[in-house]
Amino acid sequence: MVTKLQVKDKSESGKSIMVSRFRKEIRNTTPHKHNNYFEILYLSQGSGYHFIDSRKFQVTPPVMYLVRKDQVHYWELDSEPDGFVIIIKKAFIEESMDSELKFLFTQISRESCIFPKDSTITHRLFDLLTATDKKQGKYAYHVTEGLLKALLAHVLEEVKPFTGKAEITSNLYQSLLSLLGAEQTVKNKVHYYAEQLGTSPQNLNAACRKAVNQSAEDVLAEFIVSEAKRLLLYTDNTIAEISFLLDFNDPSHFVKYFRRKTGQTPLSFRKNG
Repeated sequence: MVTKLQVKDKSESGKSIMVSRFRKEIRNTTPHKHNNYFEILYLSQGSGYHFIDSRKFQVTPPVMYLVRKDQVHYWELDSEPDGFVIIIKKAFIEESMDSELKFLFTQISRESCIFPKDSTITHRLFDLLTATDKKQGKYAYHVTEGLLKALLAHVLEEVKPFTGKAEITSNLYQSLLSLLGAEQTVKNKVHYYAEQLGTSPQNLNAACRKAVNQSAEDVLAEFIVSEAKRLLLYTDNTIAEISFLLDFNDPSHFVKYFRRKTGQTPLSFRKNG
């Protein structure tokens, strides 16, 4: 019986970033978190499923997955995978003097899954990053920094924003997730998203219960907490600024909300991160 969530650490001591090939022997893994790093996974080959928190993704290469340190993920693959893995510790971003790289990293940390259209360029950038990872020259950090910036900018071009009701599928739950991921400003109101999707809060609630056995309010709360964790870990925004970004009129309400959902205050989560 598993009583404690597994925490894996694939990083190397003394390195704030590590790039390597995806291990071909990986098929099925148990649900786990990562020890204090952000992970970028790119698959050019393979099939099966990848689970990130409560979301199930069918593996259809070429595909890129982004896993934050606070997220639980695992694999159920049924064919040999091929691709790359990038492990990024917070220190790498903190050491960077490139504000544009930091902005791109903040943007990419919002995503869970991206399908790069130009896989040739994506694959080439991963190849170059893997080769650079083995170098220890005077300017190796700067080369890695430049290549990572190019990779993030390239794949972010492929992120398609939610453009309105015309794109809504019959699956209201998936449409809600798409809308949440595309909106720049989070609204802490189920009726707002129901209105955007052209339905009622009751219908949206029923769709969420059917899909994941959660209410629409619980799905929204899970997203808000996930966004809060991302902002606490990867930005320098104050607690008050984050509370307003997440549609809380009073920072104290946000602190109570976060503590009720996670068991710790936003400040303690940031310090321990």
